[in-house]
Amino acid sequence: MSNSTNRQFRLAKRPVGMVKRSDFDFVESAMPVAGEGEILVKVLYLSLDPAMRGWMNEGKSYIPPVAIGEVMRAGAAGVVVASNHPAFALGDHVVGALGVQDYAVSNGKGLTKVDPAVAALPVHLGTLGMPGMTAYFGILDVGKLKSGDSVVVSGAAGAVGQVVGQIAKIKGCHVVGIAGGADKCRYITTELGFDAAIDYKSEDVKEGLRQHCPKGIDVYFDNVGGDILDAALSRLAMHARIVICGAISQYNSTEPVKGPSNYLSLLVNRASMTGMVVFDYAARYGEAVQEMAGWMKAGKLKTREDIEVGLETFPDTLLKLFKGENTGKLVLKVADA
Repeated sequence: MSNSTNRQFRLAKRPVGMVKRSDFDFVESAMPVAGEGEILVKVLYLSLDPAMRGWMNEGKSYIPPVAIGEVMRAGAAGVVVASNHPAFALGDHVVGALGVQDYAVSNGKGLTKVDPAVAALPVHLGTLGMPGMTAYFGILDVGKLKSGDSVVVSGAAGAVGQVVGQIAKIKGCHVVGIAGGADKCRYITTELGFDAAIDYKSEDVKEGLRQHCPKGIDVYFDNVGGDILDAALSRLAMHARIVICGAISQYNSTEPVKGPSNYLSLLVNRASMTGMVVFDYAARYGEAVQEMAGWMKAGKLKTREDIEVGLETFPDTLLKLFKGENTGKLVLKVADA
């Protein structure tokens, strides 16, 4: 291995508002060495996800915050370049939380072997990775999806939203996506087969929901929170299910989180609003990957990755998520295999 240094982005301070490059330290250190029972993984692709913003905050959450001075947490796909572990061989491809760096040492815990012949590595970070698992269990288990449901998805052109909508179509539902900009709206209707799209940047969301969901919303899958969640609450059908997956509109706000003012609609319509964290379903990832890979092979499930290049661009590339500049799963290519 010619590259003997390990470049890393470490969290320098807790961000206030929008993440800035100065919130990270870019450091170079010696390439780590795999000890007894460990493997050395060369990181090839990084998964950039909205959840990373929450991991930078101090405070109680579903996962401990990244400590100041620690390598920034990130899902990644890589290749094993040294192994002292019986379960991993040289050349094995793995995905897991390897961090924003060139090389990571692991004891194998939390790593999953993947086959690049089944799908390209960025797909294992997207549709067959954490975002895909979030979509699958969120819409099917938490959303209790039934054929014929009227389904609305916010953040519909993002990594999770694009999969949610397609699963709902596969299951025989009427699907409306909310996205920002004409290109994203065109993408989800013409490429992914959504029945309708609402452009929140140029349309009245409430009016769009009234038009496309005349009998109300049976399942609302929320990735954005804020005003769009309120608009959806005003259009619920009886016994509607709302899946709270994320609230990207609120993550960089310096104000308190804006809660739903239309929440009494839950009472009137005997509806439920349930938060979901994908890690709760870790024991079942295998069944989801198998079914979704089958859908992909059959041409029923499409996948799109938005791939940027260069570890050094990490802070700026991460901002694409919060500016709504990515379509599909945002991935950062770190190195060639």
